[in-house]
Amino acid sequence: MSEVGLHKTELDTPALWVELDTMEANIATLASHFRAAGVAWRPHTKGLKVPAIAHKALRAGAIGVTCAKLGEAEVMAAAGISDILIANQIVTPKKIARLVALRHHADVKVAVDNSENVTALGAAASAAGRELGVLVHIDSGMHRTGVQPGEPVLELAVTVAATPGLELLGVMSWEGHILAHGDPDEKRQAAEEAMDLVSKSVELCRAHGLACPVVSCGGSGTAEVTPHTGAITEIQAGGGIFCDSLYRSWNRLTEPSLFVRTTVSSRPAPKRVILDAGFKSMPMWFGQPQPLDFPLWESMAFSAEHGVITLVEPDESIRVGDAHDFVIGYGDATVFLHDLLYGVRDETVEVVWPILGRGKLR
Repeated sequence: MSEVGLHKTELDTPALWVELDTMEANIATLASHFRAAGVAWRPHTKGLKVPAIAHKALRAGAIGVTCAKLGEAEVMAAAGISDILIANQIVTPKKIARLVALRHHADVKVAVDNSENVTALGAAASAAGRELGVLVHIDSGMHRTGVQPGEPVLELAVTVAATPGLELLGVMSWEGHILAHGDPDEKRQAAEEAMDLVSKSVELCRAHGLACPVVSCGGSGTAEVTPHTGAITEIQAGGGIFCDSLYRSWNRLTEPSLFVRTTVSSRPAPKRVILDAGFKSMPMWFGQPQPLDFPLWESMAFSAEHGVITLVEPDESIRVGDAHDFVIGYGDATVFLHDLLYGVRDETVEVVWPILGRGKLR
């Protein structure tokens, strides 16, 4: 039976659901914020996973999407999204072959930080008679992937520009390390320092005749600061569309719209509440889920299939069979665990989306 038309209370649990009015307001807010800042919006789909939501962002003004994995890009392309950045390195022969094949169906581009990878990408693209857009990935301080700012960026950019089958589009970076700064002024300063490294690298490339029209940086966690540094042309913010507990701690642009609905399955003690959702439904190791309309609680622990909440005071009003909603802790660690996302408006299920991007690890 289709769940469309059901009241939210009729959903079996655990159920992942999104409040559509709030999510659509978040999309409108982000689109307006980036438009006012003068940067294009390319939302990351690694946590969204649902092409229909990406299409909502595109209709609001996004220029395309960002994907973490080639498999995710294939899902988005199959759903009719044509402008895709894979903000990652695609390095194995099989993946490179898939990437070039995807280029026949979408304007897909990729990040690079290694000259041997550049050569392999160019050879595959040339053999297929296609041209592949490339962004040089800069390490602006996160120390994960990317070449060092300055001369190493120029060196790799020159290699890309000289490689048949490739088009140098510009650079990208992710200043994720600045999320550790809780103080707004410190966060802004850290963002400016990171973007200064990117800007100087771009200036160096342009001084050597390399256009670099695209400077793609930032995410939802830096969306309040990075667009206003004057360094970027587009931002990859996607998580703010759902705005889970973790993203809410990083910015105040959007409101939580993604929830897991659970059922009380046991009340073994007056201060203990057992739920039918554990870390297989809403993990808490990276961002803690927050219960809504719940008595004061002193601890929360999840095993595979159970959530255990210990209340501050005994409370017999919570009964077996009661349903409770949680704002999820971190969408990137939650959405991919579920098969379906229920879109709810006015307490009624309006749409059921298969989470097509789940399991796309390759």
